[in-house]
Amino acid sequence: MNLPLKDAPVGRYTLRYADVGTGVPVVLIHGLAGDHTAWLAQIEVLRATHRVIAFDNRGAGASTQVDEPVSTEDLARDTLALMDHCGIDSAHVVGRSMGGAVAQHMALLAPQRVLSLVLCASFARLDPLGSRVLLNMREALEWRGSWADHARHSVQNFVSAGFFNGQPERVAMIEKLLGGETRLPACYNRQNEACQQHDTVSRLHEIKQPCLVMGGASDPICSLMATAMLSNGLPDVRTEIFDDASHFFLMEQPQKFMALLCGWLQSH
Repeated sequence: MNLPLKDAPVGRYTLRYADVGTGVPVVLIHGLAGDHTAWLAQIEVLRATHRVIAFDNRGAGASTQVDEPVSTEDLARDTLALMDHCGIDSAHVVGRSMGGAVAQHMALLAPQRVLSLVLCASFARLDPLGSRVLLNMREALEWRGSWADHARHSVQNFVSAGFFNGQPERVAMIEKLLGGETRLPACYNRQNEACQQHDTVSRLHEIKQPCLVMGGASDPICSLMATAMLSNGLPDVRTEIFDDASHFFLMEQPQKFMALLCGWLQSH
């Protein structure tokens, strides 16, 4: 799918984004790995019923890449500024992994602009296992200096054992996507650190919007412990666990994920 892409000035940065479809807006925020293309399958479906905004975070894809400290709150302010640029007063916000952390800060910074939150394989704070996995992936990239090697060392963190063993061609595709990264390694490292530092546990009670939390039962990055922190802290929450799936449950069980997402947006 070829999306029409535009550039939005956001402070000192430029964000590359897609803006397609009509209806109630939905903002899609990608995770630490990848860029807006992580959402192509969802965009194709949602554009028929919603106005869909998907973009490359600062430091990823075709957006501005600068080796400097960044936080998930900084990225939330970027996203709110992108909504300003697009003339969007409020939207449903869907974030995966780091994108879900960014979405939490959006709801805390500007609650009137967030209709609902969908947090996919995300966290209010990484648990010790998730923190170690992210650190190991960052060190693999630093030691090898190669995105392809980084992907080879990391791909097993994103999918379940059953998927890895039973779907070798799809695992190879995911590894190729991860290994085809073009961003500056320094920007990945900065955002990896932003994930390590993210902590909204004590403020989750302030997020009053309805929230859908989804997690993979065998995810080592955002484990059931990390998912429980979200579920236990958010006042208005529905939690869905994907059994026999890991961090990329969106790719492992796409039909279930799309049914949940579309049903949520239709009912809210």
